[in-house]
Amino acid sequence: ENRYKDPQRGDVNFQQMMDEKAELESIGANPKPGAAAGCPGSKPGGTMPGGGAAGAAPAAAPAAAAPAPVAAAPAPAAAAPADGSFVYGKYDDQLWDHAAKQDVYAAWDPNTPRSTNNFNPFETFEGNSPDASGIYPGENRYKDPIRGDVSFQSMMEEKADIEAMQAAPKAGAAPGCPGCKN
Repeated sequence: ENRYKDPQRGDVNFQQMMDEKAELESIGANPKPGAAAGCPGSKPGGTMPGGGAAGAAPAAAPAAAAPAPVAAAPAPAAAAPADGSFVYGKYDDQLWDHAAKQDVYAAWDPNTPRSTNNFNPFETFEGNSPDASGIYPGENRYKDPIRGDVSFQSMMEEKADIEAMQAAPKAGAAPGCPGCKN
């Protein structure tokens, strides 16, 4: 018949359920930095696991011992903001045409870790092209880019440009390099 059948589940005992409940309550009592009302990923008026309010202030962190002095490490090329918010690419909410892609490609460093400001806009992943921040369809924060008008002639010119880039790739640009998705 067409009746709903429960999926097969592994054995779960009472102690495992209580351990999971305690873990969820500790997450709710000590939310991640940035887990506040209005932040991306939180529902208005929602609650944290364990019953805490999404807008509740996080619990004070325990005092840590003073770290030993160390030599300063070089700063990453595109560091995330201190508040932990997400930074979209240079052409977010702007025209994402071939000229914009060429500009992003010119700034791309294949030897630097991939980020929203350091990616190959011509690289495809599972048959898809990235948006203006290097995010692919189906991934979190993907935004449909603003595309310009195209003609057959402009598409042929873009194809020739891409073939020239593929014939002479940037130094270090190889599958698996830090600046590549593949």
